[in-house]
Amino acid sequence: MTSDIEIGRGKRGRRAYSFDDIAVVPSRRTRDPEEVSVGWQIDAYHVDLPVLAAPMDSVMSPATAVALGRAGGIGVLDLEGLWTRYEDPAPLLEEIAGLDAARATARMQEIYARPIQPKLIRARLQEVRESGVTVAGALSPQRTQEHWRTVVDAGVDLFVIRGTTVSAEHVSGRAEPLNLKRFIYELDVPVIVGGASTYTAALHLMRTGAAGVLVGFGGGAAHTTRVSLGIHAPMATAVADVAAARRDYLDESGGRYVHVIADGGVGRSGDLVKAIACGADAVMLGAALARASEAPGRGFHWGPEAHHPHLPRGERVHVGTAGTLEQILFGPGRTADGTLNLIGALRRAMATTGYSDLKEFQRIEVVVSPYQPF
Repeated sequence: MTSDIEIGRGKRGRRAYSFDDIAVVPSRRTRDPEEVSVGWQIDAYHVDLPVLAAPMDSVMSPATAVALGRAGGIGVLDLEGLWTRYEDPAPLLEEIAGLDAARATARMQEIYARPIQPKLIRARLQEVRESGVTVAGALSPQRTQEHWRTVVDAGVDLFVIRGTTVSAEHVSGRAEPLNLKRFIYELDVPVIVGGASTYTAALHLMRTGAAGVLVGFGGGAAHTTRVSLGIHAPMATAVADVAAARRDYLDESGGRYVHVIADGGVGRSGDLVKAIACGADAVMLGAALARASEAPGRGFHWGPEAHHPHLPRGERVHVGTAGTLEQILFGPGRTADGTLNLIGALRRAMATTGYSDLKEFQRIEVVVSPYQPF
């Protein structure tokens, strides 16, 4: 039962929780970590790790997308980023990493003002396809109608439509909005869409035919949505709400399962564990993978919100370098801060609490226990 809190005489609010506010509870049995499965399947694609890389220039290049794919995850390319605007973005990535903080946003707006080139969309996706890994690319809802044909013709396996928030009923008096249901129905490629942060919004997205729903709204390390727009969705509650929508849609549709992917607020291994515990099938990682030595951001992290031409809702943040991509995913860990060996930590948490696969682990008991670091 939901209990609202009175904010004032004319407004009540629901209590919501972040991943830091909850913890998982051990069960009566334990098992060996080697006996735990962390694989999952979306549409026809079996994925060894419950990890997708966020489509951000600081995280994913064609090379790092291939590396993550070979490691067992899915790298999602930002098809509106530097790699589709410039033949060689390496000097610009180096420049962004070296910018003074006061100058970073303005200079990034200038750099990202160059138009997207369809030939580069094809070239980048082809580079990933030639490696043999699953090919995934992302567009914003605003750019999807303009570039979707190029993306599909290039041979993408998973099409990601990702924005700060995406609805199935966008209203616009200026242009014909993207009809998600018709678009997904006519497409032969599975579509992952989001972000959504409420039960109702997610249920509407599931009814469009999406294969997966991204959960999150301004929860990432590089977002400033809460201070710029006053909008924020604590991730533990958001994931649990969207997981409930998945359950109800499964009954409504006669058995169609839509995958829930936590996108935001998953910066360390404990967050990954709690995202799955709240009902996520997988997570989309940004800052966690931006800490890899191979990451294009060179220790810095930013998303498309950071260079919006009119209202930036993000910033370039320094996340440092924790280790190689392999160390971040599989260890060995050299620190106890949750930045290394993410998959090992997930396996250990599942084994310690007695669960053998991700679907089982979604049923684990959680408690509200706000984290108070000493």
